[in-house]
Amino acid sequence: MSKTSSTNKGLVAVIATIAATGGLLFGFDTGVISGAQNFLQDANGWGVSNSQLEWITTAVLVGAVLGAAFSGRITDIIGRKKVIIVTAVIFAIGAVGTGAAPSLPLLVTGRIVVGVAIGIASFSVPLYISEISPTRRRGALVSMNQLMITIGILVSYISDYLIASDANPFSWRWMFYVGFFPALILFTGMFFLPETPRWLIGKGRDEQGRKVLSKVEEPELVEEAVQKIKADIAQESESASFSEIFKPWLRNALIIAVGIMFVQQFTGINTIIYYSPKIFKMAGIQSNTLAILPSILLGTVNVVFTVVSIMLLDKLGRRPLYFIGLIGMVVALFVLGLSFFFEKALGDSLPVFTVASMFLYLMFFAVSLGPLGWLFIAEVFPLKVRGVGMSMGSLSNWLFNGIVAFTFLKLMNAITPAGAFWLYAALGILGVIWGNHYLPETKGITLEKIEDHWRAGKKPRELKP
Repeated sequence: MSKTSSTNKGLVAVIATIAATGGLLFGFDTGVISGAQNFLQDANGWGVSNSQLEWITTAVLVGAVLGAAFSGRITDIIGRKKVIIVTAVIFAIGAVGTGAAPSLPLLVTGRIVVGVAIGIASFSVPLYISEISPTRRRGALVSMNQLMITIGILVSYISDYLIASDANPFSWRWMFYVGFFPALILFTGMFFLPETPRWLIGKGRDEQGRKVLSKVEEPELVEEAVQKIKADIAQESESASFSEIFKPWLRNALIIAVGIMFVQQFTGINTIIYYSPKIFKMAGIQSNTLAILPSILLGTVNVVFTVVSIMLLDKLGRRPLYFIGLIGMVVALFVLGLSFFFEKALGDSLPVFTVASMFLYLMFFAVSLGPLGWLFIAEVFPLKVRGVGMSMGSLSNWLFNGIVAFTFLKLMNAITPAGAFWLYAALGILGVIWGNHYLPETKGITLEKIEDHWRAGKKPRELKP
């Protein structure tokens, strides 16, 4: 290995790690509410109702939809780097605003601000990493963002636990404040990183683009990378309009993109991410602080099995992982419902059964629906409509996420906790039936072959390498 190549690898790793702090913030601000919610409902604090808690939780998702909707156009105008810097500022303002909020309406407003940052980061960070990464390492480096999201969720659980104090019902404020520090790291670090070659060349700044490529790409691939970027830009200038996605020949691709996100969200993943300490408290863990502790175990499982999934996706294929994961999730949800149904009979053992079933649920989710949702929406659309298709899939994810988060506590009150988890299990069974008919195996298949398949009017299951 040459010294230049070794230097490039080190620089690229530093660049990707700093940028992926945006993914960590995404995960942190998604998960931090779980530890704060029991303190927000403490009678000695604000004593918010379940309905108010759902508003606080869902406010982030409202902001995320707004951020995701406008981020694409903004990143094209001012550049990937500047957008991430602005996003870091929004994250910091949101962290301070939520921590210092003097009233419920201002706390909800602060959560919307944080959500806007999450929505922008969900688009701009993986885009930046993919465009700054050398060709041969792009897949691994982009997957770092998804891993950092799960690490961010775990970090939020750990910091919530360390800050939590049953003697202080307002300890939730510092839980939110913590988000300021990774935002500061992202803000500071991005000033020292370059703009992406893809954006620079797209703006006619070829020499600057080459200069960046010479620092991150292998020397013999620099000119090839420049020509590929120019070819991609030329093809994107002929991109399809929004209405193209609704044409009959792309109907199956659209059903897959929206359907996979429906199954991912309506099997209840974010009830676990957002509400796990509350679930543990219902299971008999009375201390607000101790109710956070099992969440750390769940966060660890999420990180570990996301890594496992990354290793298995190109070995086992998409369909096998989908069915293994979803069937495992259905079983875990059924057991979780049984635990609450036999709450009195289980007595002091209820927390053990609750934690164990949630452990299994998250393990199966992390190896399947977690990464598969985002992977499928990137693979099933032909290149010409890929951007529009992925936007539809992403917005569907945020919409379904918001519906689940806003209705979970109402659902438990209406049909009991057992009934709520069994409903998610039933939707998981429908997901198995739907997946059997609609999910193709896309492993090792080119976008061109996928496009030919849809144009020929063939069924998804008929798609083969």
